[in-house]
Amino acid sequence: MKHDDEELSFPCTECPAGHLTRQYITYFTWLGDELITVPDFPAWICDVCGRREYDLQALNQLTLLLNPNAGKPANKARSISTRTSAKSTRPHPE
Repeated sequence: MKHDDEELSFPCTECPAGHLTRQYITYFTWLGDELITVPDFPAWICDVCGRREYDLQALNQLTLLLNPNAGKPANKARSISTRTSAKSTRPHPE
């Protein structure tokens, strides 16, 4: 599968000779005791040393999806109500 942004490259941050190009690989991560694999995950990979830098936007989206609270309604913030009493403790000017 060819992606439009494969033509972009950047100097490698690890080695002086390589260039990082965007490729789509299988990403592996642990979720508790389970190994999770994500195919076609975007990463920047050096053509010389093999350094991998994962796409930050894709990592953020994956983190949201793997969040144990994903799909659950958010808890509403409790509002603090201030009750006014009929009897005020402030002295009234006369």
